[in-house]
Amino acid sequence: MSLVSVKIDEIEVLQLFSAEIRKQVQEIENELVYWDAKELQRRTCMSWSFIQDTFFNDPRFPKFKVRTKWLFPAKEARQFLTMWLKEQEVSK
Repeated sequence: MSLVSVKIDEIEVLQLFSAEIRKQVQEIENELVYWDAKELQRRTCMSWSFIQDTFFNDPRFPKFKVRTKWLFPAKEARQFLTMWLKEQEVSK
């Protein structure tokens, strides 16, 4: 009877696993073209009043009002929010 021995490079496996997770998360995030106000609140973990008081009126923040509903292009909103958050660190 012979035994089979398998050696796995754990670092390589973790790197492959992390890359695949990033890819899957990116695909999920790209599924939504627009966010509505509730999705914006969910994605930022901020209340609607906080959003309005801090960055909603920033002219750089991408938003469109369609009838009574606010819509935010997901990709552009995500980019703005990252930039805005970094600016908050500087203004301390």
